[in-house]
Amino acid sequence: MNKKIVIMVIIPILGFVAFDWITGFSDQNEIINEDIFHITLADPELYANGVYTDKFLIEPGTYFFRFVPNGSSPEILSIKLIGQNYTFEENFELVGIPHESQTAKYFTWKYVGNEKIIIDSSQEISISIDPNGNVKGSVSVDLIK
Repeated sequence: MNKKIVIMVIIPILGFVAFDWITGFSDQNEIINEDIFHITLADPELYANGVYTDKFLIEPGTYFFRFVPNGSSPEILSIKLIGQNYTFEENFELVGIPHESQTAKYFTWKYVGNEKIIIDSSQEISISIDPNGNVKGSVSVDLIK
């Protein structure tokens, strides 16, 4: 009798798992960040006259800047985007967030500024990243959709 109860419980659970796997319903809520642009600025030779520049193609949509800074990253990171019918300019400020553990005090770092951009049409974008003199501090910059 107990075996029948266990089997009656297991069969519906396996049915739900199989149904979800076949249909992929649980994957519909998954958000995939598409990396449109990425650069790790950790070498002074990447800069020309103290500014990093590049070009890339972009489609209409909403995008966000993401950064991987550390304590040696530029205090102000100026980013300019210029396209056929789009201009964006922002000075991102490096902010240290103190944390304390039982044995030490440490910092995590983030850039504060307008991270969201909206592009209305497909176009080539020119990006300029100015570390304002700190070409030795490393930072990764991503533009994700």
